[in-house]
Amino acid sequence: MKKQTVLILGTGFAGQGHAEAFRAVGAEIVGIVGRTESVVQDVAKKLNIPYAGTDWTAALQANKPDIVSIGTPGGAHYEPIMEAMAAGCHVFCDKPLATTGAEGKAMYEKSLQMGVKTAFAASYRYMPEVIHAKQLVAAGVIGEPREVECISHFNLDPHIPFGWSHRKDQGGGRLNNNFTHLLSITTYVLGENILAISGEVRNDMPKAPVVEGVHNFTERRNFIPEDISDPELEWAECDTEWSYTVLAKIESNYPAAQPVSLLFKHGGIVPRFNDDYLMFYGSKGAIYIKGHYGAGPLYLSRDQGAWEVQPTPASITDSLPDIEDDTQRNWTILASKFVKDINGEPTETYQSFKEGSRYQQIIELIQKNDPWVDVSGL
Repeated sequence: MKKQTVLILGTGFAGQGHAEAFRAVGAEIVGIVGRTESVVQDVAKKLNIPYAGTDWTAALQANKPDIVSIGTPGGAHYEPIMEAMAAGCHVFCDKPLATTGAEGKAMYEKSLQMGVKTAFAASYRYMPEVIHAKQLVAAGVIGEPREVECISHFNLDPHIPFGWSHRKDQGGGRLNNNFTHLLSITTYVLGENILAISGEVRNDMPKAPVVEGVHNFTERRNFIPEDISDPELEWAECDTEWSYTVLAKIESNYPAAQPVSLLFKHGGIVPRFNDDYLMFYGSKGAIYIKGHYGAGPLYLSRDQGAWEVQPTPASITDSLPDIEDDTQRNWTILASKFVKDINGEPTETYQSFKEGSRYQQIIELIQKNDPWVDVSGL
């Protein structure tokens, strides 16, 4: 098989993670592009990437990659991806796909027009216990699927420095960066056909301190000002949601008299009392997975009996990359499927810009925050 060449956009956590994922599945990283010359040169040297630059168009022309991998915040996706697809590149993109539903739809339509393959990396669907839950549901262990709950409270510090996560035009907000994973997990277990959606959002962080020097998203807590009451501190307004409640219905891949009801409840700033969890309810039992993205362990209750821990089958753990970090392992799994598909090898279906586009349109509907019926006069 031809060794696929990959050009990376983004020098932070995701960009570096994508590079490692594609290398792990046998692709060649030919270049990396970032905003800041000194940073991109340092990252390229650290990762032993031969080409480094700040000009995306020039990088495409110089490297002529088979694949581009997008590891930047959502606000920096549209133009580079459209340009890459126009050049005939396959595209691997982290969530969110775009910042508006119209952009997401245009990107999906462009991929069809150009005949390129795309991958949408809402990739926590590949957690071992999520795969385990999918197998249990498919085997009929909980009977007819009926309900799902995805509950999480992150207790984020309300004074994390202002950045892309606070800005809707940059792909920030909890729907873009939390709900995408949870919806992907649910559809992986039960089926991709989303039938209906309703939801409300709330901005619990109307402003944030402006602090210089934050480059890696995962290190932003290290830059929280020591004196938050300092009168010299600069503040910026935030326009994204930090909490959401979403109701949805999806069509089950397995026999069910009615669509499956879904509840997604997330609080970004509120404290956690009990564990975050995922629940899948059926007519004959239920599955509980501890952790907001299904880290485990997984518990099973049958016919309203006691909850019992279910060990992850060796057939699942042996099939996954031996990578301890969940995020890195999940990127690697998706990169493997993507490269195999490009090479014409058989592989499990994965999410593409079709799903990414639909997710973006759904998020835009939820962000309108208009699900309410006024009953004050009744």
